[in-house]
Amino acid sequence: MYAKLFGKLTLIGSALVLPPLLGVYLQGKPMADYLEFPPVPRYAAHAPFSWGVFVLFAGIALLLVGPLLLAWLRARPEPSPRPSRPRRFPWWGWLGVLLVAVSWTLAWTRMPWFGSLQHHTFTPLWLGFILTVNAMTWHRSGRCLLTHHTKLFLALFPISSLFWWLFEYLNRFLQNWVYLGIEHSTPGQYVLFSSLCFSTVLPAVLGVVEWFRSFPRLNAAFAEGWRLPALGTRDYGLLFLLGAGALLGAAVWPDYLFPMVWVAPLLVVVGVQGLFGEDTLLDPLRMGDWRVLALPALAALVCGFFWELWNSQSLAHWDYAIPYVDRFHLFEMPVLGYAGYLPFGLEAAAATSLLPGGRWVFQS
Repeated sequence: MYAKLFGKLTLIGSALVLPPLLGVYLQGKPMADYLEFPPVPRYAAHAPFSWGVFVLFAGIALLLVGPLLLAWLRARPEPSPRPSRPRRFPWWGWLGVLLVAVSWTLAWTRMPWFGSLQHHTFTPLWLGFILTVNAMTWHRSGRCLLTHHTKLFLALFPISSLFWWLFEYLNRFLQNWVYLGIEHSTPGQYVLFSSLCFSTVLPAVLGVVEWFRSFPRLNAAFAEGWRLPALGTRDYGLLFLLGAGALLGAAVWPDYLFPMVWVAPLLVVVGVQGLFGEDTLLDPLRMGDWRVLALPALAALVCGFFWELWNSQSLAHWDYAIPYVDRFHLFEMPVLGYAGYLPFGLEAAAATSLLPGGRWVFQS
């Protein structure tokens, strides 16, 4: 069991880490520039805005979002009985609301007495969000990740740090975002405080996924769709190679293949799971059940809105430099950049499925 798990994780890690380095090597560029730590805030010379690329990407985004919206509008769920006794909003949910309110206020104000801690409001803000979303779910359905999948819930925090550190690594080759306001951190401080911030990503996304599951209309919208044929070993092998190859290509042609950073890891994980004969996010599609894809994608989009909202006025924040489409911003993010949250939600679900108890993501 453990040998299989080790082999699976080694294969996934190698396919995500090594191809970008190979791309740098093939170009004859110094690898030290991509491995410096902490990373130096700077922008690459990205291609300027292009209406042609913008329209192309906007069309792709509409193709992704349009069917989801149409399915939701057409959904006619069966009425579900209401509980005889309405559940009170739990006390720990109110604690989450208070934590969000206080942290949000401190993040967006510049009070001298709080100056030394101004850079560290992200983690308590998102802990408050996670508590609040779990409480909202418990209030609606009587269960949530925190109360009924506690071991998985707690495991998501350290795994989430590793999960987002991977994207930080991949961004070295793209330089699509940069952190400002933390330039004077030591390496130890950078690792500690960044890891704490990154630890909230998966619990936030998966918390919203379960909240969505408590809405009959959302479940009905995506429970019966197109049935896709089953994939075989060769198909999963092809997905794996496409994912690894896309990361190599993104390092060589970052202006053209930067969206692959949000797609390739998903292809790699699903490909490896399929090669090892395990369940994947694509399996429910054989029965026409698209909830395992639609709900994580929409959950990440919701979280993305709040990530960008709270980032916009915080002292320590990130800024973007995206080729061809860097215009029409909603907060700091170009509006088309929000489309990247859709596959990111699937990657969050795929990463969770690798954990003991992670089959929770396949439940409906």
